[in-house]
Amino acid sequence: MEFKRPKHAPMNQQAPVEKDNPAVVRYSSMCFHCRNCMWTCIDHAGVLDRYTLENTLDNAICIYCGQCVAQCPGFAMSEKREYAEVKKAIADGDKIVIASTSPAVRASIAEAFGLPAEFSEGKLVALLKKLGFDYVLDTTFGADLTVMEEATELVHRIEKGEELPQFTSCCPSWVHYAELFYPELLTHISKTKSPIMMQGAVIKTWFAKKAGIVPEKIVNVAVTPCTSKKYEIRKDGMNAAGESLDMPEMRDMDNAITTRELAMWAKEQGIDFAFLEDAEYDSMTGTGAGTIFGTAGGVMEAALRTAYVMINGEKPPKEFFELKAVRGNESVREACVDMGKMKLNVAVIFGTRTAGEFIEEMKASGKKYHFIEVMTCPGGCIGGGGQPKGFVISGLAVPEKRAEILYRRDSAMDKRLSCENPEVQALYAEMLEKPCSELAVKMLHTEFKDCSAELHRS
Repeated sequence: MEFKRPKHAPMNQQAPVEKDNPAVVRYSSMCFHCRNCMWTCIDHAGVLDRYTLENTLDNAICIYCGQCVAQCPGFAMSEKREYAEVKKAIADGDKIVIASTSPAVRASIAEAFGLPAEFSEGKLVALLKKLGFDYVLDTTFGADLTVMEEATELVHRIEKGEELPQFTSCCPSWVHYAELFYPELLTHISKTKSPIMMQGAVIKTWFAKKAGIVPEKIVNVAVTPCTSKKYEIRKDGMNAAGESLDMPEMRDMDNAITTRELAMWAKEQGIDFAFLEDAEYDSMTGTGAGTIFGTAGGVMEAALRTAYVMINGEKPPKEFFELKAVRGNESVREACVDMGKMKLNVAVIFGTRTAGEFIEEMKASGKKYHFIEVMTCPGGCIGGGGQPKGFVISGLAVPEKRAEILYRRDSAMDKRLSCENPEVQALYAEMLEKPCSELAVKMLHTEFKDCSAELHRS
């Protein structure tokens, strides 16, 4: 019998990574076998100890969160970089290259240049303009749009008393974790796409029409704290704009570059971030509610603010604008929130291993919940796998600092309800009609699939 050399090192030495992994890459020659990737994949992601390479026929299982990269103290693990591809698109005079920036990037980008953590919106926009992007937009617009769809879906589920609890769907790593290990819960996950994917579909339809841009010339680039977005933008079904324009091969979002990649690119170009003069977004901006999407509990808080309006027909009381019950650094937080006409049992979780433990406990106890937020990365997107990782080595509690930055930004904004976003209102009035309309579902919602068979191949 011919000996077949295994693709991967033993799982008790390192977390295996496939060569075609869309999000992360391992440079084995630079690995000094600290096993950080292994322990991170077990203790935080909750993946590596839930399958064997023997059962998967030597195929690695990954939820693409990039925490193995964030916890690697050297250079053996990296996100799969694609900013060189974006540079080529910018150099192509026939392309219109559009950046959409996630809120967590604004709270961390300064760290990548050795500066104190601070809210760096103006300098971030200026940096992207200097690198050659034609338009710079704000993904908090997509976050506000997600709230409108997700809160509407939640209210509908509560009214019908069906498929509760509703889990959030913004984190693609959490969604894939559920597809692999808890497929029986897929009908409980909100069908709404993540803010980045909603943003991409809207840019190539509504925004392109308003700006007079030919959609197929657009190259959409997500600037994100997340490595998993590299996987998400390439998933089946993430071509709603193309389908609506009879160009199914056209993707809604074309590239995703992390905070670290953006900093690498800027340094290669010799740009001094500290001395950039502030610039403003071109269009598609968001509210305070969209801004706090970057931190664990932020999606929950933002959605409950607007759900309160939908349920009661009036603005929520002031405590909803600092909803302490869902804020904090704990990996699991539970609360009963008074929504006026009803009370909702909610939970906020970060870490997919923790989410798995919570789900098992929920099943065993029979406790009922209405709404559960799950984020994979520590502290939410602020601790994403594509964020500056100096804090891993220094041991500083940077994610908490980043959360404070986003909450302060929210409190300083005039509009703090997603339903108050005038551009989102215009989108519904001019194109989508209302949240969860037939067209909104077609453009902004998705489906999930049972991937559990990947754990036991034959």
